[in-house]
Amino acid sequence: MSEEKYVLAIDQGTTSSRAIIFNHSGEIVSVGQQEFEQIFPNPGWVEHDPIEIWESVRAVVADALQKAEINRHSLAAVGITNQRETAVVWDKTTGLPVYNAIVWQDTRTSKIIRELAGDQGMDRYRSKVGLSLATYFSGPKVKWILDNVEGAREKAEAGDLLFGNTDAWVLWNMTGGVDGGVHATDVTNASRTMLMDLKTLQWDPEICADFGIPMSMLPEIRSSSEVYGYGRKQGLLIDTPIAGILGDQQAATFGQACFTPGMAKNTYGTGCFMLMNTGEEVVFSDNGLLTTLCYKIGDQKAVYALEGSIAVAGSLIQWVRDNLKLIESAPEIEEVALTVEDNGGVYIVPAFSGLFAPYWKDDARGAIVGLTRYNNRGHIARAALEATAFQTREVLDAMEADSGAKLSELRVDGGMIANNTLMQFQADVLGVDVVAPQVAETTALGAAYAAGIAVGYWDGEADVIANWAEGKRWKPQMDKTEVERTYRLWKKAVTRTFDWVDDDVK
Repeated sequence: MSEEKYVLAIDQGTTSSRAIIFNHSGEIVSVGQQEFEQIFPNPGWVEHDPIEIWESVRAVVADALQKAEINRHSLAAVGITNQRETAVVWDKTTGLPVYNAIVWQDTRTSKIIRELAGDQGMDRYRSKVGLSLATYFSGPKVKWILDNVEGAREKAEAGDLLFGNTDAWVLWNMTGGVDGGVHATDVTNASRTMLMDLKTLQWDPEICADFGIPMSMLPEIRSSSEVYGYGRKQGLLIDTPIAGILGDQQAATFGQACFTPGMAKNTYGTGCFMLMNTGEEVVFSDNGLLTTLCYKIGDQKAVYALEGSIAVAGSLIQWVRDNLKLIESAPEIEEVALTVEDNGGVYIVPAFSGLFAPYWKDDARGAIVGLTRYNNRGHIARAALEATAFQTREVLDAMEADSGAKLSELRVDGGMIANNTLMQFQADVLGVDVVAPQVAETTALGAAYAAGIAVGYWDGEADVIANWAEGKRWKPQMDKTEVERTYRLWKKAVTRTFDWVDDDVK
């Protein structure tokens, strides 16, 4: 047993960092997890402390290794997966961030977005990058930092600043930081900046110039599965190959073995993200979806995806817990929801950061509609769960319209799939089977697979498919007439959130 090798995945998420060690069968050996502070300086602003993120990564790696009772010599490789679009800008000479990480949910760049759109509109760059202009992506966040942090632009133009999503920040620090750290990212993360050409897989000089971002700041774009560098000399992972990087949603798609065009998965986390594999062709959406990189294995051709991004899913349950104090723990939401038979006519549209797919309205704000004196906290709890399922239905409708394919089943993962009531309602609303794998940690698993494939620990996608096993399946049960009635009312509720923010509303 002492000769057995493992792969470590670092999952740098929105609310916590985790380290998970997997064996060759794709089974979890140990987990380390640590939450970090969510910083809200102004309405619509969301930040993280990059130093705290790095410290949390170090802590969870140590925890996972200790729990597994192994050290670096038992690791074949390390993979990284991360919250995408969260922008970190740091000084390469000091290793210190010039500002907090601006999180993907942050909406402060709405003015920048409108200025960049100008007369050409929000789709100005979509034919190159697959994305409409939106506060979601990291490029505009970098521009905000350079425009608003004293001295940042001068340092950037002098070549002293580096930028990356959190994958690049973690990789740079893991491989030595100021002492020879590797400044690189993979195609999936690069495709979330608005700065990378989808077809060339390179940074676009014209877009960078429009954004005012010096190209010297940008990490080298590499595949999702190759050896980027080795663990730093003073760390726990000395000389261990860091060999896989995938943005969190692409990692989950990979871990779910969605390798055939038309296969789709949905991840239920802080937000909710559905990806459909579209193969080696770039497919542009006519229905409010994003065109993104799905993965690229070594020298093989890149694989693309359509994505529907929902800003608020699990974070709505956190809001019900922390802000409304209606529940004491997130799992309690199901117990409270089951105290009533239905939502009692209540719908919650959680447009806390505007609306993402398929609407892309940054001036929308959240709403609870349909309230009467009859309603109680059970109805609020049920409406909070149903909001995630309804938003997923909207994304799936758009995906089927774009792809021309009817989904036969939806593979699901993420923390919320433990909620049986939500998953059953999801199957009812979609009208297709919803299927969870035996290993629910598919985001970390996808990053582990990418790293393991790069060093020969796994034999390509075939091993991923062989390891994937069905854990649970939910079949549609609700009367179709009732499904369409509730969905019609949901769509009506969504329209009530549009155009809320005026110039004098913060």
